Amino acid sequence: MAFILYARLFTSPLQQIAQGLTNLQSAVAASERVFEFLEEKEMEDESYKTRKLEKEEVKGTIEFEHVKFGYDDSEKLVIKDFSCKANPGQKIAIVGPTGAGKTTLVNLLMRFYEINSGKITIDGVDTKELTRENIHELFIMVLQDTWLFNGTIRENIVYNKKGVSDDEVLEACKIVGLEHFVKSLPNGLDTNLTDAESVSAGQKQLLTIARGNVANSPFLILDEATSNVDTRTEELVQQAMDKLTEGRTSFIIAHRLSTIKNADIILVMNEGDIIEQGTHEELLEKNGFYASLYNSQFESMMIEEE
Repeated sequence: MAFILYARLFTSPLQQIAQGLTNLQSAVAASERVFEFLEEKEMEDESYKTRKLEKEEVKGTIEFEHVKFGYDDSEKLVIKDFSCKANPGQKIAIVGPTGAGKTTLVNLLMRFYEINSGKITIDGVDTKELTRENIHELFIMVLQDTWLFNGTIRENIVYNKKGVSDDEVLEACKIVGLEHFVKSLPNGLDTNLTDAESVSAGQKQLLTIARGNVANSPFLILDEATSNVDTRTEELVQQAMDKLTEGRTSFIIAHRLSTIKNADIILVMNEGDIIEQGTHEELLEKNGFYASLYNSQFESMMIEEE
């Protein structure tokens, strides 16, 4: 007993020291992030910008003209010389391997980052002449991560839009195929969405698409919107997304190439450049990079089914 007691008295301080060192390392890592944040440049004051595009009047043309972009902490250009024009109502699909610059392109469109050179225009107006707030009003975003809040289904769908009636919310749910799900809940639209509620990944994604329907903006960005759902649910989400794209200029980023067969233009990106562009059939006929991507996915799907 004496030996065990002495051993514990000996090891206990050592364990406390080790725990203290671990906490100290965590504190150092956290402090680095805090000071990095404090040292970041302030965002530009855009109160002097008077140009504004009303989403009801926007026709829907977006053009990238020789856009180049690289992150501040890197000399390497992520987007090297990107040019593309999206006409009103067109579906523009962007595909390519991881790190090709697909999501970066969308971030530049939304002005989350400023481009190094070139310009991006909406209906002929340079996005640098518009405030970020105005640009964000023009876009609906449905991302890979379903961002829902603790609150009712109504609050999640309406989000920050005012004057939306329950009939409009229910119509948005009906369009994406959520009407039965909402009506089956005990409190309907007043049901609180919390971690305790049993809401599947597919239903969460459909809720974000319903939110987009209510927002009713002229442009749409779909970034890997079906990657977190199974194949069966993917069909429901795909149908809802097809309805959401109607009448809107849409940018669709997808790894599953089967979801973008009906796109008007498919841009194939690799290392910051467009290496191929055309429709699904045209790109398959070229038998190039896109064809190899598509065939490799098709083969892997066949193996999974077997």
